[in-house]
Amino acid sequence: VEEAMADLTTEERDKILRYTSGMTMSNLWDRNAREHPNRAAIGDPRVTLTWAEAKQWIDRVALGLSELGIQRDEVLVVQLPNCVELHLLRVVGEKAGIRCVPVTANMRERELEHILGQTEAVGAVTSWIYRGFNYVDMLEQIGPRLGCLKHIFIVGDKAPEGLVSIKALAERRLETKCSPDSFDERQYREEEISLICHSSGSTGLPKLVQYSPAACSAAGKWFMEHLGLTADDVVAAIAPAARGPNLPVYFAAPWAAATIAMLPWSEGKESLKAIEERRITVACLVPTQLTMMLEQAQAEHYDLSSVRAWVSAGAYFPPPLIAEVEKKMGGTVVNFYGSMELGAVTSSRLDDPDEVRRTTAGKPTFGAEVKIIDDDGKEVEKGVAGEIVAKSLCSSSGFYHDEKATREVWNEEGWAATGDMGVIDERGDLVIVGRKKDMIIRGGQNIYPAEIESLLIGHPKVQDVAVVAMPDAVMGEKACAYVVPTRGQTFTFAEMVSFLKRKNIASFKIPERLELIDTFPTVADGYKVDKKVLRQDIAQKLGKEN
Repeated sequence: VEEAMADLTTEERDKILRYTSGMTMSNLWDRNAREHPNRAAIGDPRVTLTWAEAKQWIDRVALGLSELGIQRDEVLVVQLPNCVELHLLRVVGEKAGIRCVPVTANMRERELEHILGQTEAVGAVTSWIYRGFNYVDMLEQIGPRLGCLKHIFIVGDKAPEGLVSIKALAERRLETKCSPDSFDERQYREEEISLICHSSGSTGLPKLVQYSPAACSAAGKWFMEHLGLTADDVVAAIAPAARGPNLPVYFAAPWAAATIAMLPWSEGKESLKAIEERRITVACLVPTQLTMMLEQAQAEHYDLSSVRAWVSAGAYFPPPLIAEVEKKMGGTVVNFYGSMELGAVTSSRLDDPDEVRRTTAGKPTFGAEVKIIDDDGKEVEKGVAGEIVAKSLCSSSGFYHDEKATREVWNEEGWAATGDMGVIDERGDLVIVGRKKDMIIRGGQNIYPAEIESLLIGHPKVQDVAVVAMPDAVMGEKACAYVVPTRGQTFTFAEMVSFLKRKNIASFKIPERLELIDTFPTVADGYKVDKKVLRQDIAQKLGKEN
């Protein structure tokens, strides 16, 4: 595997290292243990650790993995829900020179076997049983088919016989046998590959992207400054922290020595209680979660006065819902746009005008550039829609062990195609208009689903909405709206058409069919609507009707 910063110029490499002063995440955790030993560093519903206790945990587990024979540059896959161990094992990996691959807890045998095999992982960390599913049984089924998997580590108070407990490693006084300073040679340097993340898997098996300590550290420092984080903040991961919009949690909070809260998601009610009890100041989550929490907050009272920022990413968030969240739940919604391959590319600011924060994805982050191109690859003027392409000093350096896929996304100049459609407005802010593949072409006229969705979500009978293309023999495609009605309500086609006409939009944009649905199918991350499934569903229904 090439070095993670190999494609950067000397000037770009110097810029990112000057910005971080060469500090990596493991450096920051060591620094905070020296400067704030007794302050709360990280917690979940089971445990809270100070910075000094967290450093001891990291050092002991790093030493334990080394003692078990895991070598530098070997791979450890970590499949856990939001918990202290999920976060700290990334730091362990960076310190011990072991590549960490966090994966979401909802992945099953097919996806996990692909990731374990693609990375040639020698170890996997998981829960024994979580929410009724036996992860050990799954790994023991996969292991013999791969040959590379030598170790299964268990998080929790109990471990099956013959398997290694992470808790036991953290409780062994291994530092008396071997000093943590012995990792000076193994610890990953700024430019090496230390972290491997997976895509959402919306187009099949997940792809794996590689990150360097420098890219992660620079992204974290920028978000610390962007959100104004201090040691008094409590930053919470509510979205699945194996991926999702958790850059402030993993990388910004340690820069500020802010407290980290790892909150496993179950439902809006439990998350709202946790925010209230832990006095969360910055919550990182996806729009679907915020929508569910808003519905709960409208039914019951919660003290959310501590929250000053809701950091949202991962999917389109309609402006009317953002306004309602800020009105009912307080705090300020900050949208950022990016991808697993590129990291955070643009973000709105806390002090942006409401209209800018609610309708745009803001301006480029540290070291990022964005442009809009047409179908011929030429940059278009401001105000003209096209495909978003971007490059960033803090992006992934490519797909792990997949040079072909890397070159399909990044061109020789470092620009990456996103597959998203957007517009740069007069202020220089990025406006997302939808996925390129989701755009509906009705008789030669373009319909951007996000525009229709942002209008329909404002109807009191609509809880959630997704607009997709349906085939048409004459027009080629027409728009179909899938709607999850508000609880206890019905929503008719006539109501939809009448509502949209009052919004004074062009008549060709109004969906020509309405489908009511209880819940939306989602991609592997569990939160993004899988529009591919909806397109297949409506095509099948039309086929039967014809």
